[in-house]
Amino acid sequence: MAQGANRTAAQVVGVVALAAAVTAFLAVAAVRHGFFDLKVYYGALTWWVHDGGEIYDYLKPNTQYGFTYPPFAALVMLPMAYLPWSAAIVVSVLASVVTTTVLIWWLVDPIARRAGWTRWFALAVALCLAAAFEPMRETVNFGQVNTLLLFLVAVDLLRLLPAGNRWAGVGIGLATAIKLTPGIFIVYLLVTGRWRAALTASGTAAGVSLLAGALFPDASREFWTEALWNTGRVGELAFVSNQSLRGVVARLDPQHPSTLLWLLLVLGTLALWAWRSRAAVAAGDEATGLALTGAVMCLVSPVTWVHHLVWLLPALILLVDNAMAAPAGRRRRVLLAAVTIGYVLLISRTVWVWEKDFTGVDGFLGSNAYVWISLALLAFLPIRRWLTPGGSPVETSGVPQLDQPDRPAPAGERHLVGRPLTVR
Repeated sequence: MAQGANRTAAQVVGVVALAAAVTAFLAVAAVRHGFFDLKVYYGALTWWVHDGGEIYDYLKPNTQYGFTYPPFAALVMLPMAYLPWSAAIVVSVLASVVTTTVLIWWLVDPIARRAGWTRWFALAVALCLAAAFEPMRETVNFGQVNTLLLFLVAVDLLRLLPAGNRWAGVGIGLATAIKLTPGIFIVYLLVTGRWRAALTASGTAAGVSLLAGALFPDASREFWTEALWNTGRVGELAFVSNQSLRGVVARLDPQHPSTLLWLLLVLGTLALWAWRSRAAVAAGDEATGLALTGAVMCLVSPVTWVHHLVWLLPALILLVDNAMAAPAGRRRRVLLAAVTIGYVLLISRTVWVWEKDFTGVDGFLGSNAYVWISLALLAFLPIRRWLTPGGSPVETSGVPQLDQPDRPAPAGERHLVGRPLTVR
């Protein structure tokens, strides 16, 4: 009893110390954006609802930024127009915190149970580390919707789809209707042969988009015919915050970026993703499928601002998972070193060193540092084997695998996030 109490006390002290260290780090390192994007949403909705303007005609004063999301996103955000500005901030922050906490719990809790860690302690440590993660702190500071979209996708891929739930795909469909880029997860379902879930996701996205079109016909017409194609509203492609393949190409020649080179890079990246995603699903590793697709979405999207890299969070957690599941030795050390290096870079604001000048070899390597991390995760994130009742792993066509224990995981250790499973 005394030993358990001492352990709990030490863990409480450790979490408090880590939280204090993260708070101090954020006080120095975090950039205050003043909920810039949330101001755009709030201003556009107020202009639309209370001032009689068209939502896609609104531009934040003294900027080129306006509302760029589909009409269904405007419908989801509509209550914001009836809230005071301070209440809108509270709702935005709470939404990010709650969705992030649930997602991290889904991914970290199985690691804690298998490794024998105290579960609340593992969650608390993970949340502190997530708070320092640059894409996460940028999401909160901008008032962005990234964690909500990631949560909707994760509900499908980590909970509903592995359980065979007939509603699997609804979350992906809603995320796609709010912001088009999560539509790549519909492609993921198609590539991996989950036709029913893909149809559900597509039907959901189409259905709610049609609903928004029926409610707001003028706004829908303007979005699909004009606003969607106005790339000037999203910002400069060569800006160092654009950590996508398109950003890499744009920074090579900001005045005349090569569209052909970008398309070739996108095609090669998609081919790698399709191969690895199919291998992950064949191995029963849905969590890695989520992580790989999140990484490829960041890479192939024309614009991936730093805050969009929240989609890399599952991959980093899974690297820790793979390290803890590996036997003590070189492989574990390599995986822990990889996740440490990736995490440190992704909290460091490294790319901003080259914000004004990204020329030269150092500029090419440094200004695209987060792109290299995304590519490394896509190419090398281990895929977990699905154990048969006899303990034999399913073959996955030469894809790098993480060695699993010789025995199947007990039924009590099974869960829906793609950890070691036994066939029943």
